[in-house]
Amino acid sequence: MIHPTAVIDEAAQLGADIEVGPYAIIGPHVKLGDGCRVMGHTFLTGHVTMGPENVVGFGSVIGADPQDFAFDPSTRSDVIIGAKNVFREYVTIHRGTAQDSSTVVGDGNYVMTGVHFGHNVRVGNRTVIANNVLLAGYVEIGDQAVLGGGTVFHQFMRVGRLCMVRGGTRFGKDIPPFLLADRTNVVTGLNSIGLRRAGLSTETRAELKRLFRLLFASGLNVSQALETAESQSWGGEAREMLQFVQDAKKRGICRASFSTRGDSSADE
Repeated sequence: MIHPTAVIDEAAQLGADIEVGPYAIIGPHVKLGDGCRVMGHTFLTGHVTMGPENVVGFGSVIGADPQDFAFDPSTRSDVIIGAKNVFREYVTIHRGTAQDSSTVVGDGNYVMTGVHFGHNVRVGNRTVIANNVLLAGYVEIGDQAVLGGGTVFHQFMRVGRLCMVRGGTRFGKDIPPFLLADRTNVVTGLNSIGLRRAGLSTETRAELKRLFRLLFASGLNVSQALETAESQSWGGEAREMLQFVQDAKKRGICRASFSTRGDSSADE
């Protein structure tokens, strides 16, 4: 299933049942797991390791040098990709910018047309990343997050697990897990539909709503809210949100706004 016009270096390591389309280019340090499908006019270059059953769409570029003025092209860095991801047309994923560093993508992600992952990005598992989303260097995306089309993310920021981010927005501050995010650095409540679909119980969702109000609607600043929260008992998901907020030292966290009625938890 390798098209005769594909250019594959003899040192590349290809698993079983590989499909490579016309005019694809695969470099010498690329490793593809069983069952991968590489569409036409793709370019896999540098040190790229990809697990089984990934799909790389037409015109995508994976493993290219980072867009970093300080980058030394002799740097040895990687792109590491898990299993069963779909990268649609014209996705770009750049390798790490520092020696022995990596850009890492987990399993089961659906990445739509024109998405860019900058150097040293970390993407978890089972995310949905819509068309033309741009992740700058060192951005981290948690499991099962959904990123709306055309959204841009500043370097070093984090998006927590099971977040839903509205399309056409921009973010430079961390988005804690389980929340809806909108506009510029704004959260508006719980991602209630996503949490139900993920199987979180009514009790867990109610506790997360209570914690959201403490962190964002109590009139306390972040430090005061965290101090108050430490005196109370919380379940696992609430503790996950608290730890995320406590760790948000690089970029800070988004602020809340209740003017967008996307979720009743933000308005009650």
